Amino acid sequence: MTSPLKVVQTTDESQIAEFFQESVGQWQSKRRYYTLPEGETKEIESLITVRFLEQGCDELQQLGQMHDLQSSVGLSCGAEVTWDSTDVLKARKESQGSTLFGTLGNILYRDRGFATSQPVTAKYYFPNSKTLCLRTEYNGSVFEEELKLIGSKYRTRQTIISRAGEQLMIGQYLEKRIEI
Repeated sequence: MTSPLKVVQTTDESQIAEFFQESVGQWQSKRRYYTLPEGETKEIESLITVRFLEQGCDELQQLGQMHDLQSSVGLSCGAEVTWDSTDVLKARKESQGSTLFGTLGNILYRDRGFATSQPVTAKYYFPNSKTLCLRTEYNGSVFEEELKLIGSKYRTRQTIISRAGEQLMIGQYLEKRIEI
């Protein structure tokens, strides 16, 4: 007789710090977005750079101010992510930019959202030590994301975007580390 598998979800701040540190470096990202229900496809390639942010650094202090956190409440750690993206099918530049992430408890603070330039928050948890799950809600939309580290050279991501309980888009990503 086999015993049932037990899944433990955690939000330990040391675990998110370790996840961010393991994500540091440059990544080549290949992703595909599926618009539902039609299934229209968009293919994007990006160069992504992840930098770890230590507690108390200027970027996390500024992020805390954006979210009106009291100066005595410091974000425990974070990451800065920059990207440069190209639409593969249309052979043209898609976007470039950066975003800041900071954590406090089980909340991930961001300086911008997927579809807004305004600061947003997400709840996060870890179903295991190599998989980070996020749930972000704003403007009537829900963004559910899973980031999974696979060894030291790969990670996968999946994003599901919903509105009013209906899934609108699925994004699937394969990312390969090209430099630490």
